[in-house]
Amino acid sequence: MRRERQTKIVATLGPASDTKAVIRELIKAGVDLFRLNFSHGSHDEHRKSVEIIRQLEKEFGHPVGIMADLQGPKLRIGEFKDGFIALKAGMKIRFDSNKAEGDRSRINLPHPEVIKALKKGSEILLDDGKVRVRVLKKGEGFLDCEVLEGLYLSGRKGFNLPGTMIPVPALTIKDKKDLKAALDMGVDWIAQSFVQKPEDVRAAKKLIGGKAALMVKLEKPSALETLDDILKLADGIMLARGDLGVEIPPENVPAVQKRVIRQVRHAGKPVVVATQMLESMIKNARPTRAEASDVATAVYDGADAVMLSAETAAGEFPVNAVTIMDRIARRTEADETYQQMMENDHPDTLGDPSDAISTAAYYVAQDVDARAIVTYTMSGSTALRSARQRPNVPILCLTPDIRVARRLVVSYGVLPVHAPETVEDFSGPATHAARIVRTQGLAKKGERFVMTAGVPFGTPGSTNILRIAEVE
Repeated sequence: MRRERQTKIVATLGPASDTKAVIRELIKAGVDLFRLNFSHGSHDEHRKSVEIIRQLEKEFGHPVGIMADLQGPKLRIGEFKDGFIALKAGMKIRFDSNKAEGDRSRINLPHPEVIKALKKGSEILLDDGKVRVRVLKKGEGFLDCEVLEGLYLSGRKGFNLPGTMIPVPALTIKDKKDLKAALDMGVDWIAQSFVQKPEDVRAAKKLIGGKAALMVKLEKPSALETLDDILKLADGIMLARGDLGVEIPPENVPAVQKRVIRQVRHAGKPVVVATQMLESMIKNARPTRAEASDVATAVYDGADAVMLSAETAAGEFPVNAVTIMDRIARRTEADETYQQMMENDHPDTLGDPSDAISTAAYYVAQDVDARAIVTYTMSGSTALRSARQRPNVPILCLTPDIRVARRLVVSYGVLPVHAPETVEDFSGPATHAARIVRTQGLAKKGERFVMTAGVPFGTPGSTNILRIAEVE
């Protein structure tokens, strides 16, 4: 199960990949964490997937992570009498709260809070930005708009409101039901959609109650504006470039991606880059060269993980998509430019003894040509401190808590091992770690590894010792 890369792979399960046979092949191909999209599928279907993953986890003898992605307050228009309408620039059309099916003169907008929040001059982007309209007039329960761009619009399409804060809760009634079900299933991560402000994150954390880690999805410009505060609350960040790329100008997305990855990495939390990474592989066996470059760019930027969505959930080549993403990541990490980029951007660790130890481990590992950095951790914080340094050797994380091990699979370079054995002193852990380093294939007899831990053992956040050890 040892990966020949540090960047992790997240894959979405769906109709094309929810059988035990395919999930097994996906793990073998390189998936570290599976995403269950609660916008689709029943609780029973997701529960079945969780059971399969846990069975295969035992089969492979290695932790596998599971993330439940909540739908969030997805905004959609109503249905059309004929299924769709034709559009042209300049035509006038009304959006209203009338539940009747729409036509070329009017569209059902089943969100009164949206009508209330918009004003003259506001823009509405529909169907992932393919259709753009501007509000000309606002009345009681309706918006009169002009079509600026777009040729067709079908029913139930989603829409975005760039620059407008919508007074809707980040967790809908459906989300709360899905969240409870996901926690009962024992998932490791909850992904929260359409976060607008830190209060949204606080609400989710309160409901989760520590039973899973929280991955905040960045899809709204308002979340970018308050990222500092959101990052203090979140356990991880997902850069969901689909909706975000509609809400902000597309030319801004690359710079935002680089800034967000750097900021989250320096905070010592995992950051996942998602959406349309190998989109053409939904139908094709090979990606475009531009898509390969996109995946490589996320790796060069220092992301903890890259994610596949429809490519593995509904595509015709789910295993192949993972295989190719694995190859791209490995090739990119082998590039001297990548290694220089990681070396030139280390987080500031002044003032924190635990960070100082983890930083020292990074440099000592280079100086003594260590084959791995080994961390003993209760909460996972020691492994995260090591991961933010982006070392070019694996971080073997030994933890007695299987839940911590599963959460860490998404973090850069971390090879988590569930090690429930009790170790009493610092000579014992070295022997114990050496045995696991060898059985994991990280080092051979006579090769070195660097080990960090906290004394007394079992005290979270007390990393205070560094040791150079040798595999016997």
